[in-house]
Amino acid sequence: MTVLPELYEFPLDDECYKVRLALSLMGVASRSRPVDMVPGREHEKPAFLRINPLGTLPVWVDGPIILREAATIVLACARGLKAGNWLPADPAAFGAVMDWMVFSVRDLHAAHQARDCALLGQEEPSPALRAQVRRAFNVMEDHMVLRHIGGHEWFADATPTIADILLFPAFALCRDYGVDHDGFPALRRWMRAMRTLPGFITMPGIPDVT
Repeated sequence: MTVLPELYEFPLDDECYKVRLALSLMGVASRSRPVDMVPGREHEKPAFLRINPLGTLPVWVDGPIILREAATIVLACARGLKAGNWLPADPAAFGAVMDWMVFSVRDLHAAHQARDCALLGQEEPSPALRAQVRRAFNVMEDHMVLRHIGGHEWFADATPTIADILLFPAFALCRDYGVDHDGFPALRRWMRAMRTLPGFITMPGIPDVT
């Protein structure tokens, strides 16, 4: 009997959505283990802390392997595939994917913070935090304008990669914390392209049409 890897997740968390989206697009089978993050604070309880002492989500458990960051989980799943181009072998494209992966963790962290503030009962996202998000989106927008001029639809390669997956939730969900899509036409076009991919799944907060 095959034992599926387990994904510990909170359904409304954008970081968890990154992993769910990646698994669906890549066709990677797993078992969902919902964690009552809000309001239950289950991620702070001893049973969960034995799995992840950091108390963060998502967590991927595959036998003895435990991975604790969305980008790490997505990268590991793409690395394990025998087919597909989610993690390109070409050095230039691979390097571009890694650059955007770092960007998704570092520069888009403000987007994750702003959404948590807006949805999880904390204070309203500050103007400075929203401005930080817009600066990151402007970098993404400028990049995709140039990519479209060059005849490309995707961030790092001729076909979609994990870079697109890791960048997608922050922009797709930004209306949750008061940043509109209207000022980013190239990203809106890219978001529409993402929605056409076989295996694409959505979550609450992502508009049907943009």
